Formats: sequence, C-alpha cells, structure tokens
Amino acid sequence: MQYEFNDPATGGHFLLTTNDPHLHHNFFQEPQVRHLAIAWNRGQQQTVTIDEVDVEFPKDHFLTLMSNQTFRFEKPEDIVIWQYNREFYCIIDHDQEVSCAGFLFYGSQGAMFIKPAEDEVRKYEILLEVFKDEFGSRDNIQGEMLRMLLKRLIIKLTRLGKKQYLEEPLSGNEYDAVRRFNLLVENHFKKLHQVQDYANLLHKSPKTLSNLFSKYNNRTPLQVIRERIALEGKRLLLYTDQSASEIAYELGFEEPAHFSRFFKKVVGKSPSEFKKESRN
Repeated sequence: MQYEFNDPATGGHFLLTTNDPHLHHNFFQEPQVRHLAIAWNRGQQQTVTIDEVDVEFPKDHFLTLMSNQTFRFEKPEDIVIWQYNREFYCIIDHDQEVSCAGFLFYGSQGAMFIKPAEDEVRKYEILLEVFKDEFGSRDNIQGEMLRMLLKRLIIKLTRLGKKQYLEEPLSGNEYDAVRRFNLLVENHFKKLHQVQDYANLLHKSPKTLSNLFSKYNNRTPLQVIRERIALEGKRLLLYTDQSASEIAYELGFEEPAHFSRFFKKVVGKSPSEFKKESRN
C-alpha cells in the first residue's frame, strides 16, 4: 500500500510504502525521481541489490538509500520504505544534523544498516502507525505534521547510527567537516578529482582532512573521491548504453585511456571487462 503527500506550492513529495511486491527503483529509468529513502525490513533476513551489488539486509534493520541508487529487494512485500525529496524536507536547511545533508546519507560511505534494540522495535511500529494515521488527515497542517514525524524518525536513527558506526568520537566541528566533505564530493566528483580541490572549498588543508578521516574511518579523502568516481562509472556501464569514451568525458577525464587506467586501478578490471562480466 502506498501513502502519498504532495505540496503543489513547493514541489514537496513524501511517500510511505508498505506490502508492495513490486517495490524497486531504477534511477537511470527515472532520473527525475530524486528521493532519499529509509527502508525497514519487517520480515526475515533478505538480500537487497544496490547498483547490482547484493547485500544482506537483516531482520528489523533500517537501511538508508540515496536518490541516485538503483535498488531492489528479494522480498519487497516485507519492506516498509519512507521516500522524500529535498523540497519536502530540506526546507529546514538550518537543521544540518537531520536534514538531507545529515549523517544518515552523507556521514558514511557504503550501505548503512542500523539495528534497533529488540525492545525498541515496538516503538518504531507505533511510529509507523502514527505516520499512516497522519496520511489520512487532509488539512492545511498535514505537511508540517508529516515533516515532524519524519524528523523524529531521522533523529532516532541518527542517534543509533552514530553509536554503531562512529568508532572514535569526533567534535561537532570535526564531524561537520567530514560530512560537508562527503556532500561536496557527491556534488562535484565529476569535475573535481583531487583532495586539494575540496580542501580549498572547505578552507582547510589536505593534511587537516587526512587527519580527520584517520580518526573517522579507515579510508582517506582521496579514496572517498576515487571510489565515488568509480561507482558512477560502474553505474553508467551497468545501466546506460554509453561507451567507455563517453563515460570518461562525463566523469571529467581528458582522455578515455586515463579513465580506463583509473577504473582498472580502483575496480580491479577494465571498463570493458566489468561491462562484459556484469551482463553474463
């Protein structure tokens, strides 16, 4: 079943979907659909396929999904998913901690699975029922009520996620710098390929960024940039008919050969090898 809210004045769109056996999203077939998503597995452990990579999705865990990811579930009827665009929620731009640029979507790399405690699951079930009730309330404050409920969900998951994913506590300013770096990479990776580029935008030195990431996780800023470029290369090879040369230019490489060498170094195989293996 799908519950939907539209705000014609702002273009805000918010969806809650449950028990849908056809639930999936292909970004390259629907590039105009720009929703961030929070999925909740209400059944047994199953596989979720994100950009053609299979990952185990444990029971009762939450998973955050980016607007440009293609995904499908082994048992979609067991998934509850909240999907919203920035016009619906990022109206609250000053609220960085839980806005669309917050921890759940730009504070980490890779699939983020969040596990609630067993005694907390019932609280999320109750919150889900409140969401459903509010979707049935058609009045001039419905949108604001739904935003408040979504914010509550995001805050609860942000608290859990930080406990589960941040090994070493960072100060507020340090953590904000990491998050802003991740967001800048997401917005500029097709043109800016060097750590110095992002250090300039953040008014920090590359060394400062490296020190922050050494406290935050085991990946360097350069690895974050390169892996994001390679991920987009894989997506374009998987889901479009663009040639490797066209992809190279789209991703900011002056020569296709430069992209091929880069891709093989990061992914472990050439673009042509990757494309051939993925379609077998």
